[in-house]
Amino acid sequence: MASAVATVIEEGGTLLAEAGTGTGKTLAYLVPSILSRQRVLVSTGTKNLQEQVFFKDLPALRETLDVPFTATLMKGRTNYLCLHRWENYRDAVEGNTGTNGRLIDTGDHVLLPVIQEWAARTKTGDRAELRDLPEDLDLWKEISADADTCLGTECPRYGDCYLTLMRQRAAESDVVIVNHHLLCADAAVRQSAYGEVIPSCPTLVVDEAHQLEDVATQYFGVAFSNFRVDDLVRDAARLLPSAPLEIERLEEASRAVNHINDRSAVFFAALSLARATVAAADARVRYTSEAMAECTEEGLSLATAFDELERALDKRQPGGDEELDEVIGSLVRRARDLRQDLRFLLRADDESFVFYLEHRGLGTFLRASPVDVSRIVRDALFDRFRSIVLTSATLAVEGRFEYIKGRLGIGEADELQVPSEFNYRQQTLLYLPRRMPPPKSPTFAEAVARETIALLTHSRGRAFVLFTSYRVLRTVQPLVEMALPYPILVQGTAPRSALIDEFRSTPNAVLLATSSFWQGVDVVGDSLSCVVIDKLPFASPGDPVTSARIDAINARGGDAFAEYQVPLAILSLQQGLGRLIRHRGDRGVLAVLDSRLVTTGYGRRFLASLPPAPVTRDLAAVEGFFK
Repeated sequence: MASAVATVIEEGGTLLAEAGTGTGKTLAYLVPSILSRQRVLVSTGTKNLQEQVFFKDLPALRETLDVPFTATLMKGRTNYLCLHRWENYRDAVEGNTGTNGRLIDTGDHVLLPVIQEWAARTKTGDRAELRDLPEDLDLWKEISADADTCLGTECPRYGDCYLTLMRQRAAESDVVIVNHHLLCADAAVRQSAYGEVIPSCPTLVVDEAHQLEDVATQYFGVAFSNFRVDDLVRDAARLLPSAPLEIERLEEASRAVNHINDRSAVFFAALSLARATVAAADARVRYTSEAMAECTEEGLSLATAFDELERALDKRQPGGDEELDEVIGSLVRRARDLRQDLRFLLRADDESFVFYLEHRGLGTFLRASPVDVSRIVRDALFDRFRSIVLTSATLAVEGRFEYIKGRLGIGEADELQVPSEFNYRQQTLLYLPRRMPPPKSPTFAEAVARETIALLTHSRGRAFVLFTSYRVLRTVQPLVEMALPYPILVQGTAPRSALIDEFRSTPNAVLLATSSFWQGVDVVGDSLSCVVIDKLPFASPGDPVTSARIDAINARGGDAFAEYQVPLAILSLQQGLGRLIRHRGDRGVLAVLDSRLVTTGYGRRFLASLPPAPVTRDLAAVEGFFK
């Protein structure tokens, strides 16, 4: 693999490299990249892998290769402390009120000295250095380098801003490590002509490339939410009293802010009502302009209020406080962006997008996602690089790369499959039960519980039980808890990282989880000796993006099930089963409790893509394997 990477870096072009777990694919692309003496951009699927490459792999290579090189780790801007916002917030503590008028609570007071001490010594401003800082801390939102509040070159701390310094380091580095979210966000920003974050590089390496389509779908879309509106209202209300406006314009802007606040409440209430009447149980509901008709009047009224604020603030008097003038200018841009996004989403007439309404926690979102990102990814991302390497443990379907090439707009490419070094014939056993009702049967969940209890009795716990839906998980959980003497951990009862740490440190533990644990989780050794999957992980055809892609493929005369749904599910199943064997010393049982693997024609496609493990349909063989 390293030789293939070296060739594509030297000659240009694209390499698709599927490298099984344990092959050392990270070293296989890093070594030739460093030896090429050209700047390389490496994008990973998660921040965890990003940090592993930067803090573990690169230091090892710096010692081993005896070749000097520099490297920079780049994350999304909200991961970094904004010095200007932090100083304003800290100074406001004496008045016991935040810079946005939010009362500083007791928790903030406890954390402020911790952040102050860290801020005085950090070289990067990366919040990951504060290991004990809660992920959902409201205080961090007040002091992070948020794009909407950034003053850019007008900021008094621009020269020592952590983002500025990070960009300068990256522009001078040989290896730049980003993640897919920042990679796509940067490409989307370049499309909008707002500037760029990531420096120019001749070579791009995309690790965990199977995740790129999903991330691109998110970043090349349009979203309008109550959170965006609330943030604008809050910031405008805080800044207007000191704005360089004539009294008449100040009153006009204040009225516009009140109009936005009032009309936003009416509009989002109408959206919630519309969603409840369509499908109360679905978090994401597809819509058309006709379906949005009942909310259109309220939406257009809100768009008009954004226009009122934009016009009022655009008449500010120049020549005053440059910093304040830049802040007011950012409010004008935000109001304009919100107005344009809302009108686009209300029209819902662009056939290249799928439009849908999403409710998540306290947020209500109108979204438009591209139905096909292949052209976007090719034009906005891949065409900027001379050499491209896309790698993952799961890229090929039935030994071919056609699926991933079509989804990501890849034309000619060199292809390489590196088999895993693991001996699946000796290290694993694949169990497919003899009798299971179809997944849509009302008795399916009880049958899953019965098989899971039998399997975990033989494995003595030490298992991941991965579900495709919360509904089946919730049915299985109490039955498993009553029948087994092992500690049962359940997704949602603690943060993901905490559950993984507890699983690793708890003898004979069992983890019940859904999709977010199917990939990016690494447990080595006897602690994980069995992975049970309830059914084949087909994406829900009721999901707006999935349904739009199915419609588009069928409309052009294709077979969406064979071309899209089955390959996508095969890659997901490979990821889930890939949790089991992470080291040459690992052993364990893979179990898939879906009868369709052996009763349908497409089931053979799944079996052909699974690790070459011996197959059994007999629980006695599972018992013998563990004995």
